[in-house]
Amino acid sequence: MKKHPFSSVLFLAFVALAAACSSEKKEDYEANAKRLNQFCDSVFDDAVAHDPNYETVLGITTHAYSWTPCNDKYQIEEIDAVKRNLTALQKRFHLNQFKGEGRITYLMFVQNSKEKLERFAYRYHNYPLNQMEGYHSSMPSLLINMHGIQNEKDAENYISRLRGFHAFFKDLVDQLRIREKMGIIPPQFVFPKVASDCKNLISGKPFSGSGISPLLENFGSKLESCKAIPEEKKRSLLKEAEQALTDSVKPAYEHLLVYWDSLYKKSDARDGCWKWPGGGDFYHLALQHTTTLMLSPDSIHKLGLSEVARIHGEMEVIKKKVGFSGTLREFFDHMRKSKEFYYPNTQEGKDAYVTDTRSIISGIQAKLDALFITKPKAPLVVKPVEAFREKSAGGAFYEEPAPDGSRPGRYYINLYTLSDQPRYQMEALAYHEAIPGHHMQIAIAQELKNLPKFRKLGGNTAYVEGWALYAELVPKELGLYTDPYSDFGRLAMEVFRASRLVIDTGIHYKKWTKKQALDYMLENTPNPEGDSEKEVERYIVWPSQATGYKVGMLSILSLREKCKKALGTRFNLREFHDVVLCHGPLPLNILSGLTDTYISSKK
Repeated sequence: MKKHPFSSVLFLAFVALAAACSSEKKEDYEANAKRLNQFCDSVFDDAVAHDPNYETVLGITTHAYSWTPCNDKYQIEEIDAVKRNLTALQKRFHLNQFKGEGRITYLMFVQNSKEKLERFAYRYHNYPLNQMEGYHSSMPSLLINMHGIQNEKDAENYISRLRGFHAFFKDLVDQLRIREKMGIIPPQFVFPKVASDCKNLISGKPFSGSGISPLLENFGSKLESCKAIPEEKKRSLLKEAEQALTDSVKPAYEHLLVYWDSLYKKSDARDGCWKWPGGGDFYHLALQHTTTLMLSPDSIHKLGLSEVARIHGEMEVIKKKVGFSGTLREFFDHMRKSKEFYYPNTQEGKDAYVTDTRSIISGIQAKLDALFITKPKAPLVVKPVEAFREKSAGGAFYEEPAPDGSRPGRYYINLYTLSDQPRYQMEALAYHEAIPGHHMQIAIAQELKNLPKFRKLGGNTAYVEGWALYAELVPKELGLYTDPYSDFGRLAMEVFRASRLVIDTGIHYKKWTKKQALDYMLENTPNPEGDSEKEVERYIVWPSQATGYKVGMLSILSLREKCKKALGTRFNLREFHDVVLCHGPLPLNILSGLTDTYISSKK
């Protein structure tokens, strides 16, 4: 097994944080940390300046007229910058110059850089287009959800980006051709889903078909509500947007669809990344980067089996509590099929789901003081997934706020088929995606002071998703989940995440078929069949990503128990949450060292 050569070294260096030997004074450490932060922010700002898409995510409009390139030249320039910056860091600074946050920053910069260098060798080991994400949907989504129009320049930038679709998609097809030659072709099920999303985006005015296209509708709506632009100019800009859609966006998608159809004929039903060249080595590395721990596929698979069995035991208790006399498998089937557990698949049902979700979030917000010292300032909104991508998008997800406060955090719910969104999981899902989950963690990180930007705005799957899964459990300690079915929903989501460990490694390491994976999911979780199939398809196109949730949650729980055992009555849950949240998203190896420091400080 190919191991990450830096994790253990970094961990040992961090454990030595409190005992670092140096004759420098406190003022020297602070000055060094300040210089290091300035260096890191300079590196971060330079990277962002070459990434217009991420600029928009951050609320920056400097290059909002263009797209981040999708070609080899850009990727090589990026990795060359990583090498230069790592060399510059190691020439200017030494680990012994830092304590506390400065030491964490140094270690994280090195670890992040090394991981980027390792991943570069596998830069083609992915699917740039898939049913979960891809340029075909992420570019329109960025325009619709993040590219605001506050003045004439913003509108012109929007139009410029529409004009850029055609050239960008030519580069995208070139990237797909490279992967085609390597044998990295998505499984067959991906193709019709991507094609459907593409066709949705070029239907309606100014194209063919009834209605209005999503991009024109969005541009027109934003333009109409912008009071800073004169009415005559608005009419002119609207015509320019329509022209850009017909001259650039439409031919871009048509060109992509022609190639996509030809690639479909070369695809097959093999699902795991083991079929890629070097797929085994890639998957081992992907697991290490996702979990930030040295875990083998076998150990992750066994951990998943163990956790599934444990959670089934807790589910049996609730099954008996609600008076169900059948087996656990029969109870799962009952929860999938009984209409009482689902909203009607009507507009009224969809509106009710959103309203009830907002009520759940308001309820936990009122109780946060009992769990947290630090709370986020950024607002949160609940929003249904847009119609153009709801058919293929995941069940729920979170979109971070703009750091400058210009855009709130957004909790997206997919209401396409309400039979895939059981009522009994609403509570846990809201805690995961919103508060105290993703919104709380990400907004707090953005609002931290005296940390370099890469620590506030970065993240890794094990920490970010591990916290969100942990956040599903924490409200139970406040006495929430009073309805036993809702508590069952919490366990249903936890066993769902535990099954991911089994299925992800099953598909990509043990060469399971999609059917084997789906059968395992249906047998061991109460997840609706339609949602289960979407989930299995997700694991197929995102190797390793789904393993971060449960591994991260278990790591945070383990660290909490370690602190409890060491501190006894001096343990304070609110303080522990500050330790976890108030240093930005951390690799689990570094978070472990930080809790050791917390224990020492309390003793």
